[in-house]
Amino acid sequence: MTEQRLREQAKFWRAQEYDNLELLRATYITHSFDRHIHEGYAIGMMERGAEEFYYRGDHYVLPQGCAVVINPGEIHTGHAIRADGWTYRMFYPDASFVQRILAEMTGRHGVMPVFNHPIINDRYVVALIRRMHRILETSQSRLERDAAIRVALGQLILRHADDRRVPPIVTHERFAVQRARAYLRQHYAENVSLEELAAEVHLSPYHLVHVFRAQMGVPPHAYLTHVRIEQAKRLLSAGQPLAQVAAEVGFTDQSHLTRRFKGVVGVTPGQYRLAVG
Repeated sequence: MTEQRLREQAKFWRAQEYDNLELLRATYITHSFDRHIHEGYAIGMMERGAEEFYYRGDHYVLPQGCAVVINPGEIHTGHAIRADGWTYRMFYPDASFVQRILAEMTGRHGVMPVFNHPIINDRYVVALIRRMHRILETSQSRLERDAAIRVALGQLILRHADDRRVPPIVTHERFAVQRARAYLRQHYAENVSLEELAAEVHLSPYHLVHVFRAQMGVPPHAYLTHVRIEQAKRLLSAGQPLAQVAAEVGFTDQSHLTRRFKGVVGVTPGQYRLAVG
């Protein structure tokens, strides 16, 4: 496949029976993902080319034939390192759904599988992920779909995940960041000032920016963009017009929403609405 024949294209869809699981099959040439997070896991496999991404303070390259797993709530990016870009398949299961699969396999409930390294070089698991993704794209058989997702996620977890049973100790600063995040989720449509947010959590504005970035990997305003995009996805799923969605979630206009949305989700708001509507 030559560079001249390649073009950017993305297909985005949902498998509603798996907690509204979102899936993406895409070829990107010049597209670059902004720093962003997912509330659930981001899992996929590289079909062609390679992608470089930032994750947990380091830079990685996802090559052809390997899988990638990003844990929930972790900041990451993504961009091409070759002129012909990359083609991959991604899916985004909720943490609760992955926990349920683990409980089905082991009988252990409330355990969060954690993947300590984002790149997985395991041909067997990569093939299972690709097969599952294609089945969820093309097959209408519920039995086939159910089996494929359980086998792929089950083997991924069993072969490559660790368990996290005990939550981290909640320090004063960690609790303040949690409160700041909750405040932004409640007031996402407003033009919240740093002083207002800092007063809410009883930290100085400077200190809040420092501890927020240290814990979340992004400053408060970037996290607010993430919250707004998640709300935009909910409104788009309900069929609301793009201009109305942009206004309701706090973006300045429809083009601002479109630019930020594609930088995180990988497709435009219009493409997303067509896929999930």
